Amino acid sequence: MSQFKVRAECLCKSFGAGRAVDSVSLNVKPGEIFGVVGPDGAGKSTLLRMLSSIMPPDSGLAEICGYNAVSHADDIKNRIAYMSQRFGLYNDLTVEENVRFYADMYSVPENRLEQTIDELLHFSYMHPFKKRLAGRLSGGMKQKLQLVCALIHTPEVLILDEPTNGVDPVSRRDFWRMLQNFAEKGVAIVISTSYLDEAQRCHRLALMHAGKFFKVGSLSEIIAGTGIEISVWRGESAGKLFAELKQREGVIGIRLFGDSMRVSKTPEFAKFKADIDRLVIDRKMAGDWDVDEKPNLEDVFVNYLTDHLLPAAAGVSQFSPLQRTFASGNSVQIKDLSRVFGDFTAVDNISLEVRQGEIFGFIGPNGAGKSTTIRMLCGLLVPTAGSGTVAGFDLFSESEKIKQNIGYMSQKFSLYVDLSVKENISFYGGIYGLSGSHFFNRITWALELAGLKGLEDSPVNVLSPGFRQRLALACSLLHEPVIVFLDEPTSGVDPLTRRKFWETIRDMAQNGITVFVTTHYMEEAEYCDRIAFINRGKIMACGSPGQLKHDVIKHRIYKVNRLLSAAELEKIRSVAGVADAYVYGTGFHVAAEQSDIMGKIAAKLGDQTLLNEKITVAAPDMEDVFVQLTTAHFADDGQKEFVT
Repeated sequence: MSQFKVRAECLCKSFGAGRAVDSVSLNVKPGEIFGVVGPDGAGKSTLLRMLSSIMPPDSGLAEICGYNAVSHADDIKNRIAYMSQRFGLYNDLTVEENVRFYADMYSVPENRLEQTIDELLHFSYMHPFKKRLAGRLSGGMKQKLQLVCALIHTPEVLILDEPTNGVDPVSRRDFWRMLQNFAEKGVAIVISTSYLDEAQRCHRLALMHAGKFFKVGSLSEIIAGTGIEISVWRGESAGKLFAELKQREGVIGIRLFGDSMRVSKTPEFAKFKADIDRLVIDRKMAGDWDVDEKPNLEDVFVNYLTDHLLPAAAGVSQFSPLQRTFASGNSVQIKDLSRVFGDFTAVDNISLEVRQGEIFGFIGPNGAGKSTTIRMLCGLLVPTAGSGTVAGFDLFSESEKIKQNIGYMSQKFSLYVDLSVKENISFYGGIYGLSGSHFFNRITWALELAGLKGLEDSPVNVLSPGFRQRLALACSLLHEPVIVFLDEPTSGVDPLTRRKFWETIRDMAQNGITVFVTTHYMEEAEYCDRIAFINRGKIMACGSPGQLKHDVIKHRIYKVNRLLSAAELEKIRSVAGVADAYVYGTGFHVAAEQSDIMGKIAAKLGDQTLLNEKITVAAPDMEDVFVQLTTAHFADDGQKEFVT
């Protein structure tokens, strides 16, 4: 019998002329979390379906627990749990009834079933919602329930296909806490993801692109093997500096991140650094070079994707400066806005002002009220109470005028995949009432913005997710709106596409177009000028990323370079003075106010060697802000259910 729970050798799968998976090999041991990281279209789902015996390979070998995935599929069935992106929950059944349905399907014995269900629901923080209909759960709760259903028969192998896509950071932490616990019990886990921050929690990783693995190993092995070095310029002028640099020829290897700019140390770095220093002095910009940082997984991924690209041409704006301005200076202005559905208040008395030309982030957990708010602001849903204007038009009496003056890009891109690129553009142009030579010019503009010139007649269903995303954005901007609403626009796309998309967003804002964006990527929240955090229908905080970190985070965050078990982290959380403890990359973070907290933690664990580890104080990030604001309201979930 093989020592590996999952084994694959030279797996290949083609669809038509396209090779989806190209000679992929991997081995996964018991208790190991193996991450397959890459964008949509990389081949992750096809690979996982072949490992799960759902899809036969064209060639190569796949084994689960020593059994051939093709010829011994029946032997595999009860040894594996596979959670696809479309895992089936039954919305008209309760949480408990869904779990019992899967228990019946897997023929789980009745003698310990009640105890097992209670243990899983308690551990996933789902027990208070045991009698809730699945259709009334938030997105994050549904994902956790799906995992509980998949685990009800205690599999030897767990295969998860992008299980946290579109899930908020708090639910993702819960999800990964559950995965860590099951790995410690010996379950082999293969998980695909496009979230690079959570990929760092895997024991080993495979970075995948165009059907192939291009890097395999632990996080430290992958980073050490790249030779990438990163210098950091930090200051309040980072955004202005980045914008000016992007206007120049041949500029590559720079990345804006909040109030800092990350610069790859290429052979030309010394000259580039001198140019930056001169520019900073000439423009009287506030900021300076900080200490160098180690590359992260996104740096590695983007470096690979850009390795064979030509240096970027000087940036030329694809937007004309907006001529229309508002007397108040605000594109959005709402006061005491509410929306009630029956006896449930989805949005509760919120007030906001969004300045013209601002990148305004709107974040919160699944079910917090974000989508309901956006639907009201877009004129698609009449508020129950309150007042407000969008693009200068009244929310109650001028909803049709609002629709004509805004752009909206939903999470699902709102494209017709059976139509061609040009047919989609023409369809949306017709909706917005464009005609004649102006319409022709806007079609040309949209093709250039989407990078699809020459592919006008290609059906949308053959485009990569990144190109679909850019096409959807171009369609939403055809009529030159003064404000655009973007609902999780970069979900599931690769880091390079995400960077390019945010360059377009910054370009829009610099020309006076207001961008109202929701996201579950807390890195993207750092790119916003201001952020409003909504939870349970109420605005909990609003300000710049820097302001929120300063105002919300009241404790220090200690970073420790040692992996601990789920049980050990639970012990740490019980230490007086500890606000939270959680896995972070290849170590863990502790949030606490006292400077002597590590001594108390070592005593609690009965392990004084912990004090010999490298312990540093980490700067808080937007995920810390998100978790702090969310958990402050989730504390009473055990006593009172939250209806989403």
